[in-house]
Amino acid sequence: MGLFSFFNKELAIDLGTANTIIIYNDKVVVDEPSIVAIQRDTQKIMAVGKRAMMMHGKTHENIKTIRPLRDGVIADFQAAEYMLREMIKMIKFHSSIFPPALKMVICIPSGITEVEERAVKDSAEQAGAKEVRLIHEPMAAAIGIGIDVLEPMGNMIVDIGGGTSEIAVIALGGIVNNKSIRTAGDDFTDEIVEYMRKQHNMHVGERTAEMIKIEVGSALTELDNPPEEYAVHGRDMLTGIPKEIKVNYSEIAYCLDKSISKIETAVLNALEQTPPELSADIYRTGIYLTGGGALLRGLDKRLHAKTKLPIHVAEDPLRAVARGTGIALKNFDKFPFLIK
Repeated sequence: MGLFSFFNKELAIDLGTANTIIIYNDKVVVDEPSIVAIQRDTQKIMAVGKRAMMMHGKTHENIKTIRPLRDGVIADFQAAEYMLREMIKMIKFHSSIFPPALKMVICIPSGITEVEERAVKDSAEQAGAKEVRLIHEPMAAAIGIGIDVLEPMGNMIVDIGGGTSEIAVIALGGIVNNKSIRTAGDDFTDEIVEYMRKQHNMHVGERTAEMIKIEVGSALTELDNPPEEYAVHGRDMLTGIPKEIKVNYSEIAYCLDKSISKIETAVLNALEQTPPELSADIYRTGIYLTGGGALLRGLDKRLHAKTKLPIHVAEDPLRAVARGTGIALKNFDKFPFLIK
């Protein structure tokens, strides 16, 4: 067994629409944007992750950047396999004579179909995995926050990622009810691009819109400690000349309002469908926010105003799902909710 375990490498992977995180030996070894750059004529991989992200929106006709995942599921099978393989290569394994036998736990959205589930498994196997288990994202998020998911106690998780927002009530190691909606971080970015075009007659790229969201993104038009105005550079749609505009958080809160309302509605729908005993638990424990969307300023206050429940933002919400997947990996054969 000792020799075998030397060649056996265990990886926990959060395969996200926006970012992919890999945990090996309880440490985050890869945390990269989910994107690949490919040469069109030779189909050769040029870059993966951060380097490919730097090329995004700046390529010429022989290079294309692909985001293999859309709305939390694999949209481009081959690119996803390339990306996984290259990211696994980034990990420094000790024994390098033989390729390691990889054992993986990968998290998936809870509203995923069987075909989409199969695609995740297949791309992991193509990338070199010998054994793969899947875990639903809200479950992984709950474990990552430190909740004992096997207890007969109801907990509500709202995980706002890049492609999907997952709202789930968890008890006894299972998901009692869940809503998976395809309104999340990517939609926030698209709304910002659209708003800049309509309101300021300015064309901005996806990366710039993402920066606006990070710097001045907000869910409320009035904040206690507001961020400073952010200078945006883009192309004037009337003259075609590059220009600069300053945007503030109130504008962005106004433009994100529609998407955030959809998430609020989904949370209220999930609460409506929760069995009464679990509702009583949630009244006491509140709602846990995870995922990149949890970093949006004022989102916790806005949800609190809507539901009147205590809202807890996880510490390091971006990595909560990955941490939970890492813990699930240690309990590979113990946790009943891992999908074979």
